[in-house]
Amino acid sequence: MVSVLTSLRTVLPRFAAVLVLLAGLLGLAAPAAAADTPVDVALILAIDVSRSIDVDEAQLQREGYVEAFRDPKLIRAIGSGFLGKIAVAYFEWAGSGYARIIVPWTLIDGEKSAHAFADALSHHSPLSERRTSISGAINFATHWFDGSGFQGTRRVVDISGDGPNNDGELVTTARQRAIAAGITINGLPILKKDGGFYSLFNIPNLDLYYRDCVIGGAGAFMEVAANFSDFARAVRRKLILEIAGRSRRKTEAMILPAQAGPDARVPPPCDIGEQIMHRLGDP
Repeated sequence: MVSVLTSLRTVLPRFAAVLVLLAGLLGLAAPAAAADTPVDVALILAIDVSRSIDVDEAQLQREGYVEAFRDPKLIRAIGSGFLGKIAVAYFEWAGSGYARIIVPWTLIDGEKSAHAFADALSHHSPLSERRTSISGAINFATHWFDGSGFQGTRRVVDISGDGPNNDGELVTTARQRAIAAGITINGLPILKKDGGFYSLFNIPNLDLYYRDCVIGGAGAFMEVAANFSDFARAVRRKLILEIAGRSRRKTEAMILPAQAGPDARVPPPCDIGEQIMHRLGDP
């Protein structure tokens, strides 16, 4: 009996090793990793909720996206793609290190899923945080594409906001890193002029700042919102162009309806937000 047990102890490990080897040769050693779902575009919506945006304005932004994903024109644009489906994720940002995911990566392939995405946006109210780090939003979005479960023909980050970068690294540094990763950054600047403490951070020609310092990559463009009341219109138009893959020319996209003739405005420097913070005594 002892000799039989001794023989089994010798034979079984060798038999197990042979099974493992065979399984590996046959591709059975481990289940294959699921392939990412192909989509026409993988789109990240990055929305500014810094303190310069009050509660009502933040809600107007959120409602603008809710209305957009219920718009039949937008749903038709999704269906017009080669694959007829897109992947979308939505987060809100403020200062460096603040990124609040509102809706994670979601497949949208028709009216039902588009409306479900809009409903999901309505579940949580926007929250405000200090500072404005466009660079932080770009960095967060750049990494968020990894492990999304989707493989987009295009990868796009859509940045909306009402002021320049004033926290974290320079926006141009983050932009260049995203472009090098094959990501396109589009913009939706909100031209808001009002009083109050946070008007100290308002700059003239914010659309030119977005044009020169924020957007970039293949086919990059922006849509300008004259103010927060104009946001819903701007975001609908912008999303349709983005999803359909028909970008506007940069010069065309920055012209407001009330503006006529050549644009002789002076664009602000890309570190204008940091300059303002320095003047206010914050290094």
